[in-house]
Amino acid sequence: MEQKPLYLNEELGFEERAKDLVSRMTVEEKVTQMLFNSPAIPRLGISAYNWWNEALHGVARAGTATVFPQAIGLAATFDDELVCKAADVISTEGRAKYHESQRKGDRGIYKGLTFWSPNINIFRDPRWGRGQETFGEDPFLTGRMGVAFIKGIQGKDKKYLKAAACAKHYAVHSGPEDERHSFNAVVSQKDLLYWSSWREARLP
Repeated sequence: MEQKPLYLNEELGFEERAKDLVSRMTVEEKVTQMLFNSPAIPRLGISAYNWWNEALHGVARAGTATVFPQAIGLAATFDDELVCKAADVISTEGRAKYHESQRKGDRGIYKGLTFWSPNINIFRDPRWGRGQETFGEDPFLTGRMGVAFIKGIQGKDKKYLKAAACAKHYAVHSGPEDERHSFNAVVSQKDLLYWSSWREARLP
């Protein structure tokens, strides 16, 4: 009788299981898993998965959901516990939507448990059209709110994530520059100091 592969043994740790699973993939299969819309690998029992989901102020684009104030509005409360509670509600709804999508065999975009949120960029210039997605211009406040949001999304279980938060728009990204996706960004010391301040403001 053939022994069960290590990656299917739920008594083992995640790292050991992942290492075994990846060792069984071909190079081509590994490459396809780097896409945001990762295709299924039936021979290994891997289902298709779309990593793209959004939850900046509620579960986005996947039907009805609670809509919280934009991040800039949440930051205006100066209440990181409130932000954590809001994110907890978001992840509860996200997980419910995920289970329902799985039940229907729907593995499309905006149906997964990996949320590309929060946006922890520092809002440096009002001409940037996505500033409302941020927690504002203050690095310390952004650090507190960002950590609270992530904790709310990911939950308190010591082994499993309730959902996965993926902080986005890192250091000095997305200013008002109209060529921001193609030009060579030479960052000023002022902007870098803002980023350093955010890092120091994060909670342990």
